[in-house]
Amino acid sequence: MTDVRADTAAALLAGIAAAQSETRVPSVTAGVVRDGELVWTGARGRFADAAGLAPGSNVQYRIGSITKTLTAVLVLQCRDDGLLALNDAVGKYLPGIAFGDRTVRHLLAHSGGMNAEPEGPWWERNPGISFDELAATMDESQAAGPADRRHHYSNLGYALLAEIVARLRGESWLDLVQRRILDPLEMRRTSYFAFGAAAQGYSVHPFSGQLIEEPAYDSGAMAPAGQLWSTVEDLAKYANFWIDPVTEVLSRDTVDEMAAPAAADPREALTASYGLGLRLIAEDPYLLVGHTGSMPGFLAGLFVDRVRRIGAVALGNATYGKVASLAPELITTLASHEPALAQEWLPEPQLEQGNELLGHWYWGNTPLTIGVSGGVLQLSGAMSCRLTPLGPDVYQGRDGYFAGERLRVVRTGGAVDHLNLATFILTRTPYGE
Repeated sequence: MTDVRADTAAALLAGIAAAQSETRVPSVTAGVVRDGELVWTGARGRFADAAGLAPGSNVQYRIGSITKTLTAVLVLQCRDDGLLALNDAVGKYLPGIAFGDRTVRHLLAHSGGMNAEPEGPWWERNPGISFDELAATMDESQAAGPADRRHHYSNLGYALLAEIVARLRGESWLDLVQRRILDPLEMRRTSYFAFGAAAQGYSVHPFSGQLIEEPAYDSGAMAPAGQLWSTVEDLAKYANFWIDPVTEVLSRDTVDEMAAPAAADPREALTASYGLGLRLIAEDPYLLVGHTGSMPGFLAGLFVDRVRRIGAVALGNATYGKVASLAPELITTLASHEPALAQEWLPEPQLEQGNELLGHWYWGNTPLTIGVSGGVLQLSGAMSCRLTPLGPDVYQGRDGYFAGERLRVVRTGGAVDHLNLATFILTRTPYGE
């Protein structure tokens, strides 16, 4: 599939070909989305399985920790439906559980200091256990550190989140994923176990270069951290959801909340952080949102740029190799070859409130302007924020320094005298006039 220019398609294919060759991945399949459409797919490698299955956009691969993003969606759905609060302690819903004082938000953002993996055999390469068995292995002495100190990735935390959701809804995690996410987004090739055309997971021997088959067990209680299988075509639909949220699944405001930084490793805070179930990568001046994934024999990556409305998905069947990082690179390639057109200007709609505030203002002698952008009042100059009406003569800042703060219109004899923006007084004339 290609709805990009020939030179763009060649550059995208060259990117996945180099990754497949240089890091010895048996097969790689990838896709690029733009403005709600899957505009390019490509594949490289002859060994999706031992029988010679060709990699392609409808072949299933395991997606590893991209699964966590679906678990996070279920949690935010519960929050939006009033079933829980993000600052609630986990122990409120899982009485007696270790780390019960950590909050739902801690687990979503991996900021609770929980250990990364459950005790016992490595869960990714062994048959799974029940939640009760998993809970019995948990011990707070295994903590990696205190809460709220740093981002410390915890697969274990997502098992707890899924159990909370299942108990609140009275349905299994898998049934909820199917009914509340996969069905509305028409993701028909995303599943718990592989079915139809599906890749075999491999590791590549470091010296002989031979392929070694990797197991694909049922992860049991840890499944919400990394069990699912999917395809490029299905993940393209999922990528587009993060750009244009489907209200039946999540509101745009909730997606915005999930895509905001919540925790970071101090060494990477300026370039990468974590939201509520999403990885965030700074690509100055843009922000990529998504997740990486790995399970024995499989690697995956899904990222989108919500502003430029583009994204990419990459899947491969190797335990090690350059696959997850392909998605951001494909986004960069697409953007450099086919830059997004500037948004077409359209006349602004009539304001329901605030016309008398338009024009020049001053904070002391500092000039400011209030205009309209995208149907919303925009304060520009040394102070900058968008303003939403809360009621007569009261507005709330939507972003920047004044996000959440109030602007109040102060009148004298019915006419506007000045504006009070969180104690900053704005007048129509500078000081002394």
